[in-house]
Amino acid sequence: MIKSVSNRPITELLNSDGDTIYEVPRYQREYTWSRDEWENLFNDIQENDEGYFLGSMICINRGSILSTPQPLELVDGQQRAATLSLLLAAIYSILNEHKESLSFEEQLELLNLKRKLVLKKDADQTRVVLQVQNNNLRDYKAVLSEAGVLKSYDVPPYAGNRKIFKAYRYFQDRINHLSDRPEDNIKSIMDLREKINNSTMVLIEVESHSDAYTLFESLNNRGVPLTAVDLIKNKLLSRLEVLDPKHIDVHFESWNLLIKYLGDDYTIQERFFRQYYNSFKNKIKNEIETFSGIPVATRSNLMRIYETLIERDTKDFLDKILEAGRCYSFILNNIEDERHPSLSKPLVDLERIQGAPSYLLLLYLLMERNRLNLDDRHLSQIIQFLVKFFVRRNLTDIPPTRDLTRLFMHIVEGINDQTSENVVKKITRELIEESSDEETFRKRLEGPVYSENSDAIRFILCAIAEKEMNRERWTDLWATDKKQYYWTIEHIFPQGQKIPQSWVDMIASGDHETAADIRAHHVDRLGNLTITGFNSTLSNKSFIEKRDRTDKKGSYVGYKNGLYLNKDLAECTEWTVDSIEKRTELLVKEALDLFKLEVKV
Repeated sequence: MIKSVSNRPITELLNSDGDTIYEVPRYQREYTWSRDEWENLFNDIQENDEGYFLGSMICINRGSILSTPQPLELVDGQQRAATLSLLLAAIYSILNEHKESLSFEEQLELLNLKRKLVLKKDADQTRVVLQVQNNNLRDYKAVLSEAGVLKSYDVPPYAGNRKIFKAYRYFQDRINHLSDRPEDNIKSIMDLREKINNSTMVLIEVESHSDAYTLFESLNNRGVPLTAVDLIKNKLLSRLEVLDPKHIDVHFESWNLLIKYLGDDYTIQERFFRQYYNSFKNKIKNEIETFSGIPVATRSNLMRIYETLIERDTKDFLDKILEAGRCYSFILNNIEDERHPSLSKPLVDLERIQGAPSYLLLLYLLMERNRLNLDDRHLSQIIQFLVKFFVRRNLTDIPPTRDLTRLFMHIVEGINDQTSENVVKKITRELIEESSDEETFRKRLEGPVYSENSDAIRFILCAIAEKEMNRERWTDLWATDKKQYYWTIEHIFPQGQKIPQSWVDMIASGDHETAADIRAHHVDRLGNLTITGFNSTLSNKSFIEKRDRTDKKGSYVGYKNGLYLNKDLAECTEWTVDSIEKRTELLVKEALDLFKLEVKV
C-alpha cells in the first residue's frame, strides 16, 4: 500500500534540520554508477533551469512518528541518491578549503550543507547509508571524512581504485573548473549548490517490500512517457494535417523514413535533433530572431526550439530535417553507400572511439560539402584526424566533455567561409590547439589506463594489433557473438582480488601482500593488457598456460595467437613487474606514433 507520493526539492529531502535517513538494504547491489552517469547527472543539473526533475525514489517506511532517527529503506533510486550525496560532499570539501574567504551567509550555507550529509543531532550518522558490499559503506565514510564532513575515518585499502572515490574525485575536478576565472569560482559553486537544492525527486513511500516490488514492476512495465522526439513528431504532423491534409500520409511516411535513418535508439534520435540545431544554429539564428537567446540545444530546451522551427515553415522544415537525417544515417553507417568506400572504415573507427560529439561537425560538412568544395579525400582526412583526437581526449579528458559541443560549434562557425584544403587545415589546427600536449598524453598512457577508460584502451590495443595486418592476414578484432566481443581485453597478470598461487609465486616470490600491492598498482597498466579470444578460458591460469593455450583443433588461442600485439608475449617465459614496465614503455611509444596530431597540408 502506498503511504505517500510527493515531488520534493533536494533541500527538503535532505533537510538540514530533519532526522530522516535513507538506508540502502544490505542485499542491494553495490555502487555501480560510472563516469557516464556522473557526467550526465552533473550536466543535467548544471545546464537546466532550477527545479529540474532528477527521478524518483521508492522507500519503505519502517519507522513510526516517534522513531529517532526516521529510517527510510531505499529500495529504488539508491544509485542516484548516493551520487547526489557524493556531489554534495565534493562541493563541501572545496568550499571548506576556502572557508575563511566566505561571507557570514555563505558560512551558514556551508554548515547547512554539512547537515544535509550528516544529522544535526548526531554528527556521526550519515544521511545516506550505503550498502556494505565491496567496502561501499567504508569507502563512503572515508570520502566524507576526507571532505571534512565526518571525523577521521581510516581509508580502506585500494579505495582509490573503486567507484565511490572515483566519483568523488570526478566531481571535485568538475567543480574546480566551473569558472575560467578563479575569483568567480566560489560564486559558481554556490550557484551549483542552489541548483542542486532546488532540483526535485518524487519520493514514494510504501509499507512493505511487497508493495515496493508491485509498484516498481508497475512503474517499469506500464507504458513509457512521451519523449521529446514523440512531441516533435506530434507537433509536426498535427501542423501538416492542417496545412496540407491531402498529403498527410506522404508526410507521415517521410517522418517514418527519418526515424528509419536514425534507428530505434532514442538516445541517438535525441542527439540528432540537438546536433542538427547546434550545427546550423547561426544560419537558423539569422533566419529566426527568437533563437538569439538559445546558444546551444539541450534536453530541456529541445521542444521549444523545434516548436519554433515547425511553426515558421513546416514543409521546409520536414524537407531539411529529412535530408539531415539521411546524412546522419551515413555517419552512423546505418545506410550503405558504395559511392564512398574510403569513408566507411574511418567512420566506424570514430564510432568505436566514442567520437559522437563530432557528428555535429560531420553533419555540417556533409550537408554543405558542395558549397565547401569537399571531396571524399578531404572528409577522410578530417575523420581520421578526429579519431586520433578522440583517442587522446578520451584518455586525458582534454578538452573536458562539457566543452566539446561548443568546440565543434566554434569550428563550424570558423569554416563557414573556407573551401577544400583550407577547411581541413582549419579543423586540424583548431583540434590540435584544444588537445592535450604530448607529455600529458604520454603520462596518461603510462598510468592505470584500463580503469580510466577501458573502451579507449581496447581501441588503442586493436589499432596496434591491426598495424601489421594486410588483406590476406586480416583478423576482425571487433567481431561479436551474441552482442559480446569475440576478441577481448586480457589482463596478463589477473585483475581479480583472489590472486592464484602460481601468480603469487611468479610475480612476488610467494608473498601474498606484495602480490596484492603489485596488482593494485600495475594490473591496469598498458603493458599488462593484450587482446585475446576465448578470454574466459584463460581466466586466472598461469602465465605459461595462458601463453600456450590451444583450442580443440590444436590452434593457439593464447598469447601465441599470431597477433602482432602478442609477438613479445609468445616468446616470454615469465611475467614480472619489470616485464610490465618494459612492455608499457614499448606500447606507449606505439600509441604515441599512431595517434600523433599533425596539421594536414
